Amino acid sequence: MTSPQPAETRTQGRSAQTATLAEIAREAGVSAPTVSKVLNGRADVAPGTRSRVEELLRVHGYRRRRAEATRSPLIDLVFHELESAWAMEVIRGVENVARDAGLSVVLSESAGRLTPGRTWADQVAARRPHGVILVLSGLDESGRALLTSRSIPFVVMDPAGDPGTDVPSIGATNWQGGLAATRHLVELGHTRIGAISGPSRMMCSRARVDGYRAALETAGLPVDPALIVTGDFHHDAGYRQGLALLRREDRPTAVFAGNDLQALGLYEAARELGLRIPEDLSVVGFDDLPVARWVGPPLTTVRQPLTEMAEAAARLVLDLGKGADAPAATRVELATSLVVRSSTAAPAGA
Repeated sequence: MTSPQPAETRTQGRSAQTATLAEIAREAGVSAPTVSKVLNGRADVAPGTRSRVEELLRVHGYRRRRAEATRSPLIDLVFHELESAWAMEVIRGVENVARDAGLSVVLSESAGRLTPGRTWADQVAARRPHGVILVLSGLDESGRALLTSRSIPFVVMDPAGDPGTDVPSIGATNWQGGLAATRHLVELGHTRIGAISGPSRMMCSRARVDGYRAALETAGLPVDPALIVTGDFHHDAGYRQGLALLRREDRPTAVFAGNDLQALGLYEAARELGLRIPEDLSVVGFDDLPVARWVGPPLTTVRQPLTEMAEAAARLVLDLGKGADAPAATRVELATSLVVRSSTAAPAGA
């Protein structure tokens, strides 16, 4: 006969009750060791059994006690895409905190999906890291329940959508950044200002364009929908959409490129059309990646403190895993700031 495992805690409304592996196993019609295998991400469990057990863990709000959860010296860092200098700034920040804590960082990518797949979730359960940081991603209900039941804390950095009031997150003041970028161009005298946004499904992208619109409206300038085009935060999108904007008969004299990579694509489009920056076209980016200082002319951009955001996310996920008092704030936005360089000037003839 299998001995019951130590009690775990579940919450229903305002009352806390105890649930054991044996109780979950009995309801699922399996043995307690089978439930333990599911909790530990073991592969030798039939898919149907795994789904049944996971559903019961979720329904019961099952949570392994932190003291009993043996952890690997790891932080899982998950990107929806891992292929740019932007990601390197985030990795650097998480590595800074992990190194001081004696931990290593495991990188994974969700291949462009905004929520990692089931395979990733099983791998995390098997690794049992100190915590998980998801960048421009999120978790569906089943993924959240899986991590919660294993007492694996998680934080979302720069969430793609609204993460929910109960999900710890670290972000930046994207709306304020879009406002500052566009206001700078307005103050230089530009009245036809284009924008290359990122994907509309991403909250940070929408916030930046909303800031752009607010700056124009505050200045009494019309918001021309034809001058707002959608990119994907990559260089090629900046080039393609830049060509579309700059080939217009009534082309803009300035463009807020949404991020630095799209700004670099816009540089290429301007060169191809024989336009000089900033004499013929002013450009503002967003992020302040190292390349923004090196490109010619150096790029005016909105500094998003990526390394500091990543450090804050790593510290928060480690604090959540300590099981002590909850951190004072689990939804944090770090300030953005405009960095003026040589890619912006008054429009010709102003």
